[in-house]
Formats: sequence, C-alpha cells, structure tokens
Amino acid sequence: MSTPPATARSLPDIANEARPAIAGQLDWVGMGDIELPVRIAGPDGGPIHAHARVTAYVNLQKPEVRGIHMSRLYLLLDRLLGSEVLTPCSVRRVLREFVDSHAELSSRALLRVAFDYMVRRPALVSDNSGWKSYPVVISGLLDRGQFSIETAFEVTYSSTCPCSAALARQVIQEQFQSDFSSDDGLDYERVLAWLGSERGIAATPHSQRSGAEVRVRLLPSFDSFPLVALIDRIEEALKTPVQTAVKREDEQAFARLNAQNLMFCEDAARRMQKALDADERIADFWVRASHFESLHPHNAVAIATKGIANGYNAGMDWVGDLQR
Repeated sequence: MSTPPATARSLPDIANEARPAIAGQLDWVGMGDIELPVRIAGPDGGPIHAHARVTAYVNLQKPEVRGIHMSRLYLLLDRLLGSEVLTPCSVRRVLREFVDSHAELSSRALLRVAFDYMVRRPALVSDNSGWKSYPVVISGLLDRGQFSIETAFEVTYSSTCPCSAALARQVIQEQFQSDFSSDDGLDYERVLAWLGSERGIAATPHSQRSGAEVRVRLLPSFDSFPLVALIDRIEEALKTPVQTAVKREDEQAFARLNAQNLMFCEDAARRMQKALDADERIADFWVRASHFESLHPHNAVAIATKGIANGYNAGMDWVGDLQR
C-alpha cells in the first residue's frame, strides 16, 4: 500500500497544537538574515536591484501559544518585496500583513532590510569614475497601529588629525632651521627645491580611514527613500569621502582636501549634525563618527543627535537594539 503524498495528508502542526513547557510572552519572534532580492529607487528614479538580508519579526503576546507561523512571514516577504519597489508605503504594507497573518497572536511587527547601495562616482580631477558601495539598512516598526520607519547608511571618509598636523609642521620648521640659517642668504630656487624634497617633509600628519554611521527618521510625507541625496549631504559636509578611480592628479587633489579639512571626530560629528539639522526632510537623526586611529589601537568616536523627544535615547532605540 503506497503512502499518500504529503499534500493529501493531515500534517501535525506542533507550533499551533502543542503547549509550551514554559509559558510566557515574547518580545520578538521571527527570522533573521533571509536572503531576498529587492528593488530600490535609483538616482534617476529607475529601480536598482540589490541582494538583501532581511529580518522579519512579530511579537508573541499569548503566553500559552508555542510559536508563530514563520512560513507565513517568509511567503509574505517573497510576494510583497518581490513585486514592487521598496518604499515607506511598501514597508508599512508588509508590516500590516505580518500582523494580520498572526491575528490574536501578535500586535507588533518589525522589518529590517539590509543591502549595499551602489553609486557611480566621478574622480576628483581626471575624467574617470568608479563604483562606490554604501551599506544601507531600512527598518520599519508597526506597534499597535503606530508606524515608524528609519533609514540608516554608512559613509567612509578620510580624516587628518589637527594635532598631528600641527606637530608635523613644527618638525618641518625645525628641519628648515637645521638646514638653513638667517645668514645663509636664502636663494628662492634653493628653498623651493628644498620644500619639494624629502627633507622638506620631515614629518607628515597621519590620515586615517574613518566611518560615518547615520540613522535618520524621515517625515511621514515622503513616498520614497532619498538615499543618494542623504549620502551626498553627508559627503559634502565631511569633504573627504574615499575615492574610487584615482590617477595621480586625483590623489594630489585628495591630499589637498585632507589638508584643508583637518578634523577630530568631534569636528566630523558636528559637521554632520549641522548638515542634517538643515534638512527639512528629517524628523530626527543619530550620527556617529569613528576615526580608526593610525596612532592608537583604539578608535576615536563622537555621537550627535537631533534630540527630538530625546532622539535615540527614547523613541528611536528599537532599531539600534536590533541592528547588530
């Protein structure tokens, strides 16, 4: 006698039928690092395809129920994210479906979509260009009917320490005093040649790769994620974003930008704070400047917020708690 196919049999539903050995409500239950393709609006308005890692959670408010229906979350994600461009409206729709699919079990839902956003950037001076990748996380929360959404991204830039630059200049002055004297009858061409030699750069300020982490809460009127505009705003404030295609003239221009924009991590955080404060699209924000020190084995870090309703000390904590 053959075994009937699984679709024709009544399969056990342990999550629904069995009771937990220990009862209790759970804050979040779901899946993390779901691999899915997503589409996001590009700089020209057309869709960009990205490989995403998705987190999908609902709460479990009935202590006597053993588990949620995780397959429902996955199938909803696959259907909804695969059929339209990722927007605040589509995120809200996914969260609403999460809660509706778990009627009486859940009152909250969370969605986190992480992907790399690729943007083609021109060189500083030459006619070349290249691709830059920006890690982006879009997170939405639906809590008892109240919807919140947050956009986070990272920008890598270069920072040159003002203190190191001042100390380097002093060493260069001392080297000049060693090689020349006031009675030397200085020759313009000789000094010019000296300044271009290794002796004329007796010490160099240390520049370090640095990272800006930005989390913003947009006003609810926006129907898309202005990722390129937000990234551009941060890069324009910092002045020294890392480059892609680089010829010698581009590298020299980058060195000049670093010298013109000496900054501690505190300076970088304040630059970003000022830039985002002036952006009328943003309801609240949190930024962190991390300078990956070339002098120390630790990082120098500064954090700034907009501070609406205590900013990330209150209403915006929910995303940060789940980002790592």
